[in-house]
Amino acid sequence: MRQETVRHDITVVGGGLAGVCAAIAAARLGRTVALVGNRPVLGGNSSSEVRVWVCGATGHGKNHHAREGGIMGELLVENQYRNPLGNPYFWDTTVLDAVRAEPGISLYLNTDVRHVDTGLPGEDGITSVTGWMMGSERLITFESAMFLDCTGDGLIGHLAGARYRIGREGRAEYGEPWAPDEPDDITLGSTLLFYTKDAGEPVRYVPPGFAKDITTTSIPERRIIKAGDNGCAYWWIEFGGELDTVHDNDRIRDELWSVVYGIWDHIKNSGKFDADTMTLEWVGALPGKREYRRLLGDYVLTQHDVLGQTPFEDRVAFGGWSIDLHPPQGMYATEAGARQRYADGVYHVPYRSLYSVNVPNLLMAGRNISASHVAFGSTRVMATCATIGQAAGTAAALCAEHGARPRDLPAADLQRTLLREDASIVGLRLDDPADLAGAATASASGTLARLVVDEPADLWPLDADAGLVLPADPALDGVRLLLDAGGDTTLTVELHDPVLGQNYVPRELVTTRAIPLPAGDKQWVDLGLDWRPDTPRNAFLVIKANPLVRLHVADRPAPGVLCFTRVPLRPQDERPQPLREWTDAGLLRRTFCLETGDTEAFAPGKALDGYQRPYAGPHMWVSATVPAALELAWAEPVTIGRVEVIADDDVNEDLINLHHHRTPFEVLPTLLRDYRVEVRRDGAWHPVAETRGNRRRRNVHVLSAPVTADALRVVAEATNGAPSAHVVAVRAYAPLDGR
Repeated sequence: MRQETVRHDITVVGGGLAGVCAAIAAARLGRTVALVGNRPVLGGNSSSEVRVWVCGATGHGKNHHAREGGIMGELLVENQYRNPLGNPYFWDTTVLDAVRAEPGISLYLNTDVRHVDTGLPGEDGITSVTGWMMGSERLITFESAMFLDCTGDGLIGHLAGARYRIGREGRAEYGEPWAPDEPDDITLGSTLLFYTKDAGEPVRYVPPGFAKDITTTSIPERRIIKAGDNGCAYWWIEFGGELDTVHDNDRIRDELWSVVYGIWDHIKNSGKFDADTMTLEWVGALPGKREYRRLLGDYVLTQHDVLGQTPFEDRVAFGGWSIDLHPPQGMYATEAGARQRYADGVYHVPYRSLYSVNVPNLLMAGRNISASHVAFGSTRVMATCATIGQAAGTAAALCAEHGARPRDLPAADLQRTLLREDASIVGLRLDDPADLAGAATASASGTLARLVVDEPADLWPLDADAGLVLPADPALDGVRLLLDAGGDTTLTVELHDPVLGQNYVPRELVTTRAIPLPAGDKQWVDLGLDWRPDTPRNAFLVIKANPLVRLHVADRPAPGVLCFTRVPLRPQDERPQPLREWTDAGLLRRTFCLETGDTEAFAPGKALDGYQRPYAGPHMWVSATVPAALELAWAEPVTIGRVEVIADDDVNEDLINLHHHRTPFEVLPTLLRDYRVEVRRDGAWHPVAETRGNRRRRNVHVLSAPVTADALRVVAEATNGAPSAHVVAVRAYAPLDGR
């Protein structure tokens, strides 16, 4: 056995997506980081060992323009290119490559931290943690100024004496309607998944002796079992909510195994399924754990914050998954396997929920953050945990750099750094004094000045209400739709204000129009709308159902436009929920044929306004055609050492379901493919950087030598499929700027 002591600026314990994003974030800010995980692969529950889908704020398409950005977004976009078939082993390598690309990260896999050393309570916090590297017989002590608990179970915080909660708070504590009357130790259980395949020939199945006869349980009548399903279609194979999900982990695993093999015995041998040639390809051995300790911070996120979308001043991340709570009995429960409630859009996560209330140098990220059990029902999903990880890792880097404690770190400094690193904070613009682009004036060779979609490919029967989101910047007028009318009728259209910039639901009715409609095909119908809100925002149009009307649909999306259809509320919905009523239903990459009046939603200045994702509008420059150029000009020459170009990675495209979701493209069409950066000196343009075959959102060009110029332009030569160039932001920095 070998004993070692290593020293890093920051130690991150936990190799799931929260820990990975935390470590990468800190390393990119120049800190040395030890990333310590107790498994042989990174990715936690998303890894090939467990294979849980990476869910997040999109809520399986229920939240729009909500896909995670920052480091998690980079991983998703890269995986889409490398791994279009969703191979879980290729996902492992995508995550591992991202970590190994950062020279500041020292990776310690198979290392189980079992001991934490602390100084004086409330003063020094954690001084070191010690772990055993399995297979290598190395006992390693990790010393750091800052520690991050990304273990999921909150083990580091527990060993350090951090305050925490396990189980459900009583309703009186936070006034949460979904909390039980009295507090208890109930948690969400754990799940084991399995994969199947068609062997192409008959395959016999002899179940092991421990396989459970599921016909003696409530499973067959209460749960959906299909021969062709596998993976997370069986998320409901859950157990352990009434046990201790850590100390009873082996007991929980054995029960889950007995049911997995029992379900497969039922599918293969009951005669009720067409499964003669099917066989088991893979069965998990590591339970996917949902819940254990939640470490307490200066603020506890609650149900009210999630559903009310509290606009925290110190917000550093966002979520959007439903409050998704499961019955304690898991797969044996007689009620539905999940109880869900969505907010009307994404919600915010405050920084005060990411550091320990009593261990002064401990931050946490993942499912163990400071949240009530009910709020945790949403924050626990992995893409949300990852964005929280980037925020916590960035905070740790700033604290290590300045010798500060997390509680003393100004939230504004953290937010600015996160935005500079292209993390997503919804509704917050980057105000960066170091960015020379802030003093520039933007212009372009051409800009999309009107929305025109006039190439119909299909018809959409107006059997249910249709929804249409359009930017109102500075106004919405001249809206026309292309439609067929099977007889003389009246088309009713409502204009709604979504109110919050991150929401895409009809919240406040502005006006209603009733338009006489004669019978006829391919009519361009003027909706008679003229809305001029106080500030630019989205408009939500509801085209009321009419059995005589069919809308024409184009086989392409349009920037700034979202199309929906209304779905009936389910009997179990407790009250009308606007978000649940609307679905893209095959309209994600398609747009109703339409025309609008002039808009400034895609003006060149949008690439300089500091917003890095859609919020009450698309916030990007969109060209009229390609090639095209976006130009920044200064009143006096500036010296430039670095240029950043942020392209549009279309955050409305749902990429999160890694192991089963497939898009028709490997690179997002809206991303710039080929472009060059030029500067103007003495009236002439000179190239200083170029990119070919780009598939990433953010590209940083460090110039070989600083240049002094009075203008800079990005010349977009080709996209990855979109008919226009989309640029979210262009930034320029002086030489030697540390960021």
